[in-house]
Amino acid sequence: MNILYIGGGFVGACSAAVSADSGHQTLIFDVDQEKIKKLESADRDIIESCLHEKGLGDLLIRNRDRLTFTTSVADLATFCEDVHVVFMCLPTPEKDGAEGESDLSYYEKSVETIGPILTRRNNGNQTNRLVIVNKSTVPIRMIDYTAELFARQGVQNFGIVSNPEFLVEGKAIADSIHPDRVVVGANNEADFVVMREVYRRFYDSSTVKYIEVNPYEAACAKLLANFLLFNKIVTAYDVVGRTAEYFDNVNYENVRKILVADPRIGAWGLYDSLFAGGSCFIKDAASLAHQLETAGTHAYLVRGILEANVFQRDHFLSRAETEAKFEWAGKTVTVLGLAFKQDTNDLRNSGAIGIIQQLLGSGVATIKTYDPAAQDEAKKYFAPEKNPLYQKIEYANSVAEALTNSQAAIICTDWSQFKTLVDVITATVKPPYLIMDGRRIIHQAYSILQAAGYDIIAVGSPFLPGNINTLRKLK
Repeated sequence: MNILYIGGGFVGACSAAVSADSGHQTLIFDVDQEKIKKLESADRDIIESCLHEKGLGDLLIRNRDRLTFTTSVADLATFCEDVHVVFMCLPTPEKDGAEGESDLSYYEKSVETIGPILTRRNNGNQTNRLVIVNKSTVPIRMIDYTAELFARQGVQNFGIVSNPEFLVEGKAIADSIHPDRVVVGANNEADFVVMREVYRRFYDSSTVKYIEVNPYEAACAKLLANFLLFNKIVTAYDVVGRTAEYFDNVNYENVRKILVADPRIGAWGLYDSLFAGGSCFIKDAASLAHQLETAGTHAYLVRGILEANVFQRDHFLSRAETEAKFEWAGKTVTVLGLAFKQDTNDLRNSGAIGIIQQLLGSGVATIKTYDPAAQDEAKKYFAPEKNPLYQKIEYANSVAEALTNSQAAIICTDWSQFKTLVDVITATVKPPYLIMDGRRIIHQAYSILQAAGYDIIAVGSPFLPGNINTLRKLK
């Protein structure tokens, strides 16, 4: 089949790579020339510097004969002459000043580009039926608006499908090749038939749940799935973690061991953290709340989870002043980890962003940062021309360089490299020194560090002052 992907970001690039690997002729169109240049470079390192997804570079290179990247409208028009499926893989962020309402401007602008081209297919006769697929997370009734947008452009003879992705950033290629489920929402059998051909390798698989529903159910399930996952993560630290912080002799890892032994609870998401970020959870929860309220019902629980997530980050940072009596003003502070989680260079809704913004507002002298993958993205986000305070941010080439001459370190990302931080910390900085572990990634060494004189604030633990004679049991 001839498959077009509008948008070459995380969703579009990974999905297109698997389509090409499945034997389809695939075109990715994006207006970002730098991104397209990297994706078509046939250089794994360059590709994955753009999208830090393990296996993406190899898959794109291996399927070059069936995969084309372009920013050219002329190339788009040529491909659309005989296109079978168009995947809409566009950002749908929260609209500024309207909490929870989706900003569909990227989507609408893309339709304005692709719509007129699709009307000219088959010499303007539009005889070949095509299927337009909403791949990005969209409002529940988006299919109706999609039909309206394309009809306004004069597009005819098309169907619309909702086919949400359930990918995990950092593992998107593995999840795309070996999905646990493929969800296709359509209103007629003809569109289901087309999508079965798109996903033939999965439709015929005995290990993949291939689920066909109507498009509203498909879009709804995506939002609900993300909320349920988000809810579990936030509950882990707002209830389980908070209990361990406020009750002596309660070790978070020991309590977790008991909880996850119950198969009804399960292990996924039951880790303490300073914030649940990323491109989906916050945005989709806010969207779900907005849609429920617009429909005439309440969204108290959804709103509460969103508030608890922000409280966790702000409360964690505030503990430096309230518990350790540490004043940020004039200090040099190390921030370890900028991406919202390990194995990605994605900064969207990263806990580190909020931490850095608050540190700058508290008058720190310098912020020294290190991240194995996200520093280039951070330099764009914190460009000094956006805010003069961003000049206080420095980007180190190693953990040791980031720690040197600082008075406190905050661990924001759960990179596996940070599990061996203890030796670097003790070799680089000496007490008095404040360590803030926002991921409990070095929890096995809290007693060692505390005995050596380091003050420790960790999510899921009470304040651990650097005193070998502390009255509190080490946790």
